[in-house]
Amino acid sequence: MAVGTQLGLLLWKNFTYRRRQRIQLAIEILWPLFLFLILISVRRSHPPFKQHECHFPNKALPSAGTLPWLQGIICNMNNPCFRHPTAGEAPGVVGNFDGSIVSRLLSEARQVLRRGHGQRLLSSFARLLPALRRLRDSGNQRRALPVREYLREDETFSRFLRDNTSLPPALVDELMGA
Repeated sequence: MAVGTQLGLLLWKNFTYRRRQRIQLAIEILWPLFLFLILISVRRSHPPFKQHECHFPNKALPSAGTLPWLQGIICNMNNPCFRHPTAGEAPGVVGNFDGSIVSRLLSEARQVLRRGHGQRLLSSFARLLPALRRLRDSGNQRRALPVREYLREDETFSRFLRDNTSLPPALVDELMGA
């Protein structure tokens, strides 16, 4: 049997079946038309608007390292959308957080700790420790220390206030004792 004959017989059989089931035929024709009319009404009630292409800043995955992952979370908290491609959209680029606060803090800490003045740094921490203990003890007693207690003995802050800000000496003493 040829393909044309088989197709003709199949169409005749389908037509005969549809003619006998009139309700099913009406539903099969009207249901897609009903759905199409719903789509048209939604399209007319909410016309399309032009939305620019959205580029998001890259966020590193935890496999890229802990620091890039945390920087990606902290620096892109509000998830901004940019009109043009961002710096880190190239595949394999992870470290575009060089200007972030976290990376600057870590690089400055690294510079301080790598200096050859380790002994002087430790002695500075040793001088700072009693002030921190006093601060902790004053927090337990609910009594605040005056500003003067947080400054070194050879401080120039009060002299700066007297000379450069033209404050009266009584007000400078009051500020230092606050």
